[in-house]
Amino acid sequence: MDIGITGLGRMGANMARRWLRGGHRVVVHNRSREPIDDLAAAGATPAYTLEELIAALAPPRAVWVMLPAGEVTERAIAALAKLMAPGDTIVDAGNTMYKDDLRRAEELKARGIHYVDQGTSGGIWGLELGYCLMVGGDAEVVARLEPAFRTLAPEDGYLHCGPVGSGHFVKMVHNGVEYGMMQAYAEGFEIMHAKTEFNLDLHKIAAVWNHGSVVRSWLLELAEDAFRQDSRLESIQGYVEDSGEGRWTIQTAIELDVPAPVITLSLFERFHSRKPESFAAKVLAALRKGFGGHPVRPA
Repeated sequence: MDIGITGLGRMGANMARRWLRGGHRVVVHNRSREPIDDLAAAGATPAYTLEELIAALAPPRAVWVMLPAGEVTERAIAALAKLMAPGDTIVDAGNTMYKDDLRRAEELKARGIHYVDQGTSGGIWGLELGYCLMVGGDAEVVARLEPAFRTLAPEDGYLHCGPVGSGHFVKMVHNGVEYGMMQAYAEGFEIMHAKTEFNLDLHKIAAVWNHGSVVRSWLLELAEDAFRQDSRLESIQGYVEDSGEGRWTIQTAIELDVPAPVITLSLFERFHSRKPESFAAKVLAALRKGFGGHPVRPA
């Protein structure tokens, strides 16, 4: 099928390559020229403007937007909407807040343009292993786009979750769960790292846990690989960003009165990682000195 995509970062470019491998005709657009030229050399049709992107696609068109959530994606969808015709479809494959999907779908419906949200998991490994896809949208529209979804996904790795917004909602919760899992692994390995008298080999521990253990996972395989390259992780700084989905998951849990302490605390630990020194810890030290005469370390 004819597929258009704007946004050729690490995941967007790999999605385009996977479609090309699957025999689709792919029209590619990006703000900078180099990724377009790279994919054109691999067989894609280059489009250096959004106008060229739309003109190169046969109607009814389908354009994937693979850009950072927020204003960048908003601008791209608004620009596409002005160029597209009734019956065309915009697929947001980034990490958008599901409430934005609901608003956009209504706005585009007035123009006769369909909107589909594609929650995409797989990271930089998706090109070879496939992407887990969680899709929201009208059943008829999603069914028309299924060849593209099934090419991106591994076997059994694609699900039409429900109406517009449901795909990104499921992906949002998926990322919240991911926060909690990563935090649990991080704390476990820190405990073992601190037990210096055992001189534990964290790489070998991660490796053995990946064979038959109930905690084996792809995340643990990534930990195994990280410890293989740097057994004490001395080459990296313990500064952890968050891209928003964890926050949205917690906000949604509050709205629905659902307790989510593990995901909540894992997000707060990411905040903690960004502080070179904790002011709260200073307050605690001062209070302990005040009520119990406990010594404090000078700054």
